[in-house]
Amino acid sequence: MSAGGVQGEEPESHSDSLPSPRKSKAKPNGKKPVAEEKKVYLEPEYAKSRITDCEFKELVMLPREIDLNEWLASNTTTFFHHVNLQYSTISEFCTGDACQTMAVCSTQYYWYDERGKKVKCTAPQYVDFVMSSVQKLVTDEDVFPTKYGREFPSSFESLVKKICRYLFHVLAHIYSSHFKETLALELHGHLNTLYVHFILFAREFNLLDPKETAVMDDLTEVLCSSGGPGGGGAGGGGTGAQNHVKER
Repeated sequence: MSAGGVQGEEPESHSDSLPSPRKSKAKPNGKKPVAEEKKVYLEPEYAKSRITDCEFKELVMLPREIDLNEWLASNTTTFFHHVNLQYSTISEFCTGDACQTMAVCSTQYYWYDERGKKVKCTAPQYVDFVMSSVQKLVTDEDVFPTKYGREFPSSFESLVKKICRYLFHVLAHIYSSHFKETLALELHGHLNTLYVHFILFAREFNLLDPKETAVMDDLTEVLCSSGGPGGGGAGGGGTGAQNHVKER
């Protein structure tokens, strides 16, 4: 995918090349609000679908003797590839005509170019920008080092948080706009499993602001409740987050 030269705004260093994602609520226009479409992904018969019964709450915890940044890097890269793959399954339905904005329920996301100018783009364009930018970062040895002796940049944790926000936007858009297609492809179990794993990992290390994820709180409650398969409770970040991650 190509991001068309779009990069981050006011980077502190070359490693902070992702712009800060921004969003806006749809403003009232004096017209009678349109009835909210039924959220099929919340229906019990679909929400309970998983491809594994793995206890993700335990899986996401930082293993002993593993460096925190190494753990964040490994999981962030894996989530990027999985979200990219999940989106690719419905990309033919996510067109400029069908998804004229990057919308999730009543929230609309914008891309900001290298000059900080707001770019109103279609959902496929937005996802293209996201995937291209993140791909560039996770393959940059100065940002995600893989060779022995190389150190992570000081901005690494904040950069991981930005990446997670973008990946959340993509997952949320799939649920909000393309769950019916995902259901028709019988890939909803894969999507639910990925979402639970991703959200619980982000909670464990405080990688996502609750305000950012509020748009999908109803889904998160259903999928990540303590009673659900692989769920880990609907509370905030785990003990690992308190012990390992610094808040910006």
